[in-house]
Amino acid sequence: MNASQRTRIKICGLTREADVDAAVGAGIDALGFVIYAPSARYVTPERAGELAQRLPPFVTPVLLFVNAQPELIAQALQRVPNALLQFHGDEGPDQCAHWGRPFVRAARLPDADAPTDAAKAFDLLKFVHAFKHAQAILLDAHVEGYGGGGKTFNWSQLPTNVNAHLVLSGGLTPANVTDGILQVRPRCQTLAVDVSSGVEVSKGIKSAEKIHQFVAAVRAADEQLAKRHAQLPTA
Repeated sequence: MNASQRTRIKICGLTREADVDAAVGAGIDALGFVIYAPSARYVTPERAGELAQRLPPFVTPVLLFVNAQPELIAQALQRVPNALLQFHGDEGPDQCAHWGRPFVRAARLPDADAPTDAAKAFDLLKFVHAFKHAQAILLDAHVEGYGGGGKTFNWSQLPTNVNAHLVLSGGLTPANVTDGILQVRPRCQTLAVDVSSGVEVSKGIKSAEKIHQFVAAVRAADEQLAKRHAQLPTA
């Protein structure tokens, strides 16, 4: 399998050293720290810096913001200067690009229980074009307020050809992530997955066992996609 076919994995909402170490040990590519005070998984910029110091080379720290004041973003970047930024609020393209850092922009899609018409009302292709300088677009389920609510959205309603790197999020678990990857990966350039509540025992407290189960399910999806690719006729 080449690098573009391997699904990258991010665990979000880390609050404890033990969970950071467990995620790194499982082979996670990125870890997210929520700098948003209303969240149950909130950490201060100082705490994010402490946790990020545990990361080895080539594991990316990600700082998640929701309509944050510039002073807060600057403070967090002082503590974690090599971070990728992730925006989940109403930030526009210029606000996201202002920091001169690679960033991911979250798109909030109707959840899996929403009517088909509601799912089609959000134009992902327009959103991708508006945020064309984003490193990736993160697909999350729309919930009241901001942030993930542990809900999935209608994967089947996504456009069939999205010219972007996508991050699949929203209600992922070890039980459904394989299916999510198989459905969404053929629709985009590359795919990563982002999980938080799906590997927790309680809000902000991760389970090492669930993390390893999640990673195994992602790799199972990658193997299935590789087999499909190998079976395609050559020109």
